[in-house]
Amino acid sequence: MSTNWRAVGIGFVVMLVVGTFGLWLPIVGQVGAGLVGGFVAGYLAGGVGNGAWNGLVAGSLSGIAVSLFAALLGGVIGLAGGPLGGILGGAGVFLVGVFITLLFAIDSAIGGALGGLFNR
Repeated sequence: MSTNWRAVGIGFVVMLVVGTFGLWLPIVGQVGAGLVGGFVAGYLAGGVGNGAWNGLVAGSLSGIAVSLFAALLGGVIGLAGGPLGGILGGAGVFLVGVFITLLFAIDSAIGGALGGLFNR
């Protein structure tokens, strides 16, 4: 398995775009974004194994990017509790975000495997 960074990048962008619209359907929208973005990354990478790997990488990167943004936002909001509140607020949000990223990366890998299946 090799990482096709072009496929990962395009899958990453697709996940962010679909995930933005998916905010209206909180869980379904985010899972759908992972499946669609993973499918695109997998299709571009080709092959089931490569597709699953590239979908997983794209899903993980997009989840970490969203987690960093949420942690930054949580830290700024947490500043109402003073500097320590900002640090603890941001760190807590980040840790939860990374855990959710790992869970949602699985659907990206499934989507990637399906996409790779269509482009062997």
